Amino acid sequence: MKKIRKAVLPVAGFGTRVLPATKTIPKEMLPIVDRPALQYVIDEAREAGIEHFIFVTGRNKGAIEDYFDRAYELEYSLRENGKTDIYDQLSRDTPKPGSMSFVRQQSAKGLGHAIWCAREIIGSEPFAVLLPDVLIKSKKSCLSQMVGAYKKVGGNVIAVDAIPHDQVSKYGVINPQKREGNIIQMSGMVEKPNPNSAPSNLKITGRYILQPEIMNILENQAAGINNEIQLTDAMARLMQNQKFYAYEYEGKDYDCGSKLGYFEAVLAYAKDHSEIGEQARSMIKRFSQ
Repeated sequence: MKKIRKAVLPVAGFGTRVLPATKTIPKEMLPIVDRPALQYVIDEAREAGIEHFIFVTGRNKGAIEDYFDRAYELEYSLRENGKTDIYDQLSRDTPKPGSMSFVRQQSAKGLGHAIWCAREIIGSEPFAVLLPDVLIKSKKSCLSQMVGAYKKVGGNVIAVDAIPHDQVSKYGVINPQKREGNIIQMSGMVEKPNPNSAPSNLKITGRYILQPEIMNILENQAAGINNEIQLTDAMARLMQNQKFYAYEYEGKDYDCGSKLGYFEAVLAYAKDHSEIGEQARSMIKRFSQ
């Protein structure tokens, strides 16, 4: 069983649900308190042992590459002015040379196509996929939990969490077969099912561990919903020959691609912030009265 060393982060989307804020700022770079949303996703992956990050970008996403580069003038200014705490934080967040790659998705053909654009860098290794507009707040990072499950069962692993049955029509859910603790062997997925006929209330939550054979399937995958190459369609085909598991992670997810989800994420991370948490909780309480 090969180690999960690489992660694909599709960041080519326009962020239309949070316009006009994303007209000039990539949605992945919108701040959650004092850090861009994308940094939280990178931290989650690093905790899970990811060594190489592959960003699938599009036009007007240069700010992402700049963010992960050195800022020599800023670093010099921080050192000269004795702001060592901020300087040390920037140094810790700076990636090691060669640990990040950027590939371009020239046209918006769907999530499946974005993943396929990373095929040459992935090669023959299993890999993780993290959707950067989904933040998952947990004591142990969601991907770390999934890697632990992967080491037990191998195959392909999808993160899921339980939602109220009356909300399943908003999401994709899995068809579970056999469960052992938080690990669930699955036989299929259903997109936005009727609550009365849904196979479960376990929604798919933007984190995947996939075997490299998915790339061969994506290469000739026909367009599906919205005339896009869908990752779920390719996973359904791969499921015919490989085992798929769902992992019900411990934590709370926030959809930062929506206005309310982004606002909720800011509140959640602010109230637990090491520097401003107490004041943030007081402020939230005052506004809720």
